[in-house]
Amino acid sequence: MARLLPYAGAGPLAAAVLLNVILGLLPAGFIVATSVLLGRVPALAATGGLAAAGATLAVAVGAYVLQQCLVPFQAAAGEVIARRVDARCARRLMSVTLTDAPMELLERDDVAGRIGDARDGLGRLPPTPGEAVAGTITLIARYTHLASAAVLVAIVLSPAAAGVAAATALAIRRGQRGSFGRLGRLWHELSAPRRRVGYLRDTGTAVTAAKEFRVLGLLGWYRRRHRDDAGEYLRALWAGRRRILLWPYVGYSMVGLAGGGVLLQAAARGGLGLLELSVALQASMVAIRFGAFFPESDVQTQYGLNAYQALVELESRVSAAATTATTTAPRGAPPAARPLRRAIRFDGVGFGYRKDRPVLAGLDLELPAGRSTAIVGLNGAGKTTLVKLLTRLYDPGEGRITVDGEDLRRLDPRDWQRRIAVIFQDYIRYELPAGVNIGLGAPEALDDEAALLAAARRAGALEVIEALPAGLATPLSRQYAGGRDLSGGQWQRIALARAFLAVERGASILVLDEPTAQLDVRAEAEFHDRFLAITAGLTTLIISHRFSTVRRADRIAVLEHGRVVEQGDHQGLLAAGGRYADLFHLQARRFRTGTEAGK
Repeated sequence: MARLLPYAGAGPLAAAVLLNVILGLLPAGFIVATSVLLGRVPALAATGGLAAAGATLAVAVGAYVLQQCLVPFQAAAGEVIARRVDARCARRLMSVTLTDAPMELLERDDVAGRIGDARDGLGRLPPTPGEAVAGTITLIARYTHLASAAVLVAIVLSPAAAGVAAATALAIRRGQRGSFGRLGRLWHELSAPRRRVGYLRDTGTAVTAAKEFRVLGLLGWYRRRHRDDAGEYLRALWAGRRRILLWPYVGYSMVGLAGGGVLLQAAARGGLGLLELSVALQASMVAIRFGAFFPESDVQTQYGLNAYQALVELESRVSAAATTATTTAPRGAPPAARPLRRAIRFDGVGFGYRKDRPVLAGLDLELPAGRSTAIVGLNGAGKTTLVKLLTRLYDPGEGRITVDGEDLRRLDPRDWQRRIAVIFQDYIRYELPAGVNIGLGAPEALDDEAALLAAARRAGALEVIEALPAGLATPLSRQYAGGRDLSGGQWQRIALARAFLAVERGASILVLDEPTAQLDVRAEAEFHDRFLAITAGLTTLIISHRFSTVRRADRIAVLEHGRVVEQGDHQGLLAAGGRYADLFHLQARRFRTGTEAGK
């Protein structure tokens, strides 16, 4: 918690502390003023001088009114602190997930779960870390209130009575916080079923699911599944809550009653006047109520730190992975990536996401500079994994990748990645304006409308842009005013435009993973017609399961069981009558059969 305080800023932090100290002292003033007023009532009533109590009444009313007036300022200061802290935590999480963490770490199930915990706790499922900091600061008012009440008890009764009051309050409070701590651990233990129920809830309320739900008649089944999973989760949660809260509540209630009884007995023996008795009773009640639930802080301080703890754990794992990478990487400062002159070579490359399941094994492949190379193969052959190695999202487990003879691991990874324009099979569909979707291929060109339109024209996306109501400024989502949704093929053209913009701005290696997977027949034919112009002068790698997409590449490699089993140009591979020819004719025969069936 202390590490988060600097994120709040000195000004808001000082203002919040001062406000909470004042709010903690004002109730003591109210107690004293009302007790003085109550103590004077018999004498004033006897003499008929009730009007003389006006000043004391004004003090009591003023303390109460000022307290109520300051509460909104307390909340406002807490909101400023919370937003500042959350913004810094969000930046740290983005740094971990988008730049610092190696992909093999991010894609582990346990790490993905902690990323989900951190992300949800920073927005979707409050309280947030910032709210935990703000809630902690509000405790200053509570503890100041308790301290002032203990002082009043010591003055009116005795220091021993004040000690009993404070000890009782703190004991109950400690039990309350201990219970919240155990509830927090229970919350973490149930994170997997909670995420499952959340997924079912989100999917069942999403517009995108409405079509299949209606056509396939899934509503009844989905309701039952959500009810069963939610019931299982809630039963475990309620059982844990009963175990954690019930008997401790009984025990600490007994402590509170005992402490209250001691204070009442002390007051009864003291021969106190009305003024002193009023002070003692009110101050004692403050102490006894100190173990109650604090709505402004308790939930926030307990659960709000879950996201921060997940973030710290992620940063620790990333740091450990970086240390391991540093000890295994070649020594010396990484040289900057130079323009490719000869070739990229995969020499005996082996890789697996799990050690017992290799995806690539003994892969040998050359990507000549300025030429186009296509990779074909069945699903699971390792085509997309090869792209991840080329772009240095992963490093090979065996063998090496060289760039003009230089080990790729020796090159600065970010500099190398800036030289590659890549469209992955699962490219992102940004719910942002169309121009931004294209411009993210080269952020420095985001304001260059001519460059954006040129990239769109090269990708065949210009018609898509021209059909949008605000052109490049149109948000590509119906969730925003004036926004539009695109078809799968239209999105693919936008993604291609993003890659071509990167090429125009300096990327010399073009990687296209299934570039025509979502294009219709006409759009795919147009892509084939422009293929030579698109790839002219570029070192191009195309991944596809459609043989019509790759036939015009300078060189084609067939990937099977994690290694290259054939390579050559289209005509040569057909003439060889090997694996490529078998797959090509099989796909062509299916297309001809489908065409004849449609006639």
